[in-house]
Amino acid sequence: MRVEKLPPLRALQAFEAVGRRGSVTDAAAELAVSPGAVSQQIRRIEDALGVRLLERSGKGVELTHWGRLYHGEIVQGFDRLRAAQETLTRARTRSGLVVSCLPSVASKWLGHQLFDWQDRHPGAPIHLIGTEVEPRIGADQTDFRITYGDQVRRFDHYAELFTDWIVPACAPALLAGRVIKSPADVLALPLLGIDWDLSPDALPAWPDWARSAGLEAVEARSDLTYSLSGSAIDAAVSGRGVVLGQLAMIADDVAAGRLVIPVDHRIRLPFPYFLAWDRAALAKPFGPEFRSWIVSIAKRQGVLSAPPAATT
Repeated sequence: MRVEKLPPLRALQAFEAVGRRGSVTDAAAELAVSPGAVSQQIRRIEDALGVRLLERSGKGVELTHWGRLYHGEIVQGFDRLRAAQETLTRARTRSGLVVSCLPSVASKWLGHQLFDWQDRHPGAPIHLIGTEVEPRIGADQTDFRITYGDQVRRFDHYAELFTDWIVPACAPALLAGRVIKSPADVLALPLLGIDWDLSPDALPAWPDWARSAGLEAVEARSDLTYSLSGSAIDAAVSGRGVVLGQLAMIADDVAAGRLVIPVDHRIRLPFPYFLAWDRAALAKPFGPEFRSWIVSIAKRQGVLSAPPAATT
């Protein structure tokens, strides 16, 4: 079976525009080429097909019988191409950016930071998802993921954000009538624990904090343990006990006076947070700007979380 060679796409585009606009000059203006270039492209189609597609009519041109037949089929293909372009444009501009992160990061750190993003980039919507499950970036329609530690090895494209520090924090009411001067005094208070769904050494617990303060012989047992750090922080705000809170996650509560730091003895998390992304996200509106913004606020957070001696 003999397969006919198709005319070049540029030639077909020129012919479709002439048939739709009814003028070589108007088609040339639409395609940003000269009228002579349009006429040359159409002659290439005519030579390839062996038929006349256009004929002069006064000052303009008209499609011949074969031209109308051919154009009726060609225009359907270009209509589909234009529809596909519009669909992609709508998807890129309307869906915004989908950002996935750990629940505590979503509720306690990034969530309130997004108000600053909206002020700086009106019309750049963000869909924030808080989940422990690491997404399949691209396949799950996730543009960016903020993750912790070795979890980042799942992704192809990523950058380090910051390494947080943890410190004991509690509601001011919990300290009423108590004198807290040392880490040992803190350990005498009700302790709230966090059961991290990660490797045992991924995040420090109360025994680690006690040892770092030189209190190896002191028992540091959590009276109540939570699976989510955000829930443990909320319990501390309610006066239920002292939580080992990440500075980035408790900053708002401390600033608002809902939490206080009884003893400012900080220990550094063993791993940093990372930002991973889908390469296609950087082709979306505001994708590169969002990545740069996250990196900049994370760098600032790293300085704020570290003890003064660690930043010099």
